[in-house]
Amino acid sequence: MKFALLGYGKMGKAIEQVIIDQNKGDEIVLRIGEDNLADLTIANLQKADVAIEFTRPDAVISNIKLCFDAGVPVVVGTTAWLDKLSEVSTLCASKNGALFYSPNFSIGVNIFFEINRKLASIMNSQPQYDIAIEEIHHTEKLDAPSGTAIRTAEVILESLTRKAKWTLADPFAKTSDQTGGLLITAKREPHVPGTHIVTYSSDVDEFQLLHQAKTRRGFAEGAVMAARWLPGRKGVFEMKDLLAF
Repeated sequence: MKFALLGYGKMGKAIEQVIIDQNKGDEIVLRIGEDNLADLTIANLQKADVAIEFTRPDAVISNIKLCFDAGVPVVVGTTAWLDKLSEVSTLCASKNGALFYSPNFSIGVNIFFEINRKLASIMNSQPQYDIAIEEIHHTEKLDAPSGTAIRTAEVILESLTRKAKWTLADPFAKTSDQTGGLLITAKREPHVPGTHIVTYSSDVDEFQLLHQAKTRRGFAEGAVMAARWLPGRKGVFEMKDLLAF
């Protein structure tokens, strides 16, 4: 298989290493970083069977559109653009394209989502417990809260009727529950691949679900798995389609 890597920073290089380590005779035909953006053309994209996009929120939409114009399926790991998902999905259909997106490609994180979905359903009948989410990422991460934290909140809110929305915590607020919503606290610390904690707390006890990434390798492996699965399909897909949850 021939891959195009749109974004050749830490994630792009981790993805490249996974492709090399899998040793399946693949070829990376295009690597786009900050120093060669002019090489991101339809002609160059068409050399690939699939593109994997990990860039920036201000570039992702134009990159997706360019892949559609080139007729190349694209796997997108960039976050903070899902407010435009409806527009992108419509364009994907009009171009007969293929898009695979996820706020997190880690298999473990996607299992974490499903566990939270089930637990929220159970805890919906236990109003004595308040719920909060905390996420910790490296200082280079641009968006807050993380896409993974937002997705975790969304799956909880699907089942938990006493919370109507999620809210990003104000670090200067004096109260723990600032809105009555599902509070997300976002922290940025050096050299943290990603930690997400969901806490259920009552007056008498507390318990947590935690997912902690050890390296970027898990994200990269999931993205490559999605990239191998996507060619030949048309439409918009997520990890639940790949993993059949």
